[in-house]
This record gives sequence, structure tokens and C-alpha cells, in this order.
Amino acid sequence: MSERDARPTGGGSGRPGINVRQLWTGGAATALVALLIALVGLVIARGVLHIPVLGPSRYGTLGDVSTVWMCLFAAVAALLATGLMHLLLLSTPRPTTFFGWIVALATTAVAVRPFTTTAALETQLATCVLNVLLGIAVGTLVGGVAASAARRP
Repeated sequence: MSERDARPTGGGSGRPGINVRQLWTGGAATALVALLIALVGLVIARGVLHIPVLGPSRYGTLGDVSTVWMCLFAAVAALLATGLMHLLLLSTPRPTTFFGWIVALATTAVAVRPFTTTAALETQLATCVLNVLLGIAVGTLVGGVAASAARRP
């Protein structure tokens, strides 16, 4: 990245400047944390509690494709949240308030989705808890990164 990318944007518009490099490196770190939360959550659910999450447990603790997809989904969700925050910082009043609502509603939608399936209740609950943890982590980490990357004029 050039020196220009690291400088805050926003100028004299009365909007906060944004340190884009800091925002996106924080978003990348959030993606890594989200990926690891998904991985650890799946290991605990499948390996320790013997609860199948997002697929049959016959493949073992780390075994089936849905483990990879869950981890990738978590990382991509963190990057999408970073992009959303960047857009909100550039365009809306009170961007962190809107971001909080969007993340809370998206997390709720993803958390209740397992209950629309015919999976066993323990599978539904384990998947719900993992999705809620991921939503909380992504929301708080990206929100914190944005707070430090946004500079008041």
C-alpha cells in the first residue's frame, strides 16, 4: 500500500477521516479470529460434546466439507462486515449504530436458521450458539477496529 492509503480520508467535510489500512488490516485479523472461532467451536461440538454441527459426525471432529465451509463462511462474513463498516463510515450518520443493528439482525437470522431444519434439537442448539458467538465476535471486533480507524476532524 502507498503512503496515501494509510492517511485518513474525510478532509474538511465534517465527517471522520478513516485510516483505510488500519480498518482493513483489522478486518483481516477479525477474519482470522472468526475462522478460528468456527474451527474451535466445531472441535468442541463434535469432538468433545459429540454433537453433529452442520453435517453428520461420521466424518470425525474435523472431517467433512462443512467444517471448511463454516470456517470460510466465518472469515468471509468478517470481511463483508469490514466492507459494510467502511461504506457506513463514508456515507451515513452514526455509522456504528447502523452497523450494530445490521450485525445484530444478520446474527439473529443466521442463529435461528438451524431451527428451520429437521435436525436434532442438540444440533440446532449447537449450531445456533456457534453462529451467535461468531456474530458477536465479528460485530465487536469490526466495531472496535472502526472506532480506532475513524479519526474525528
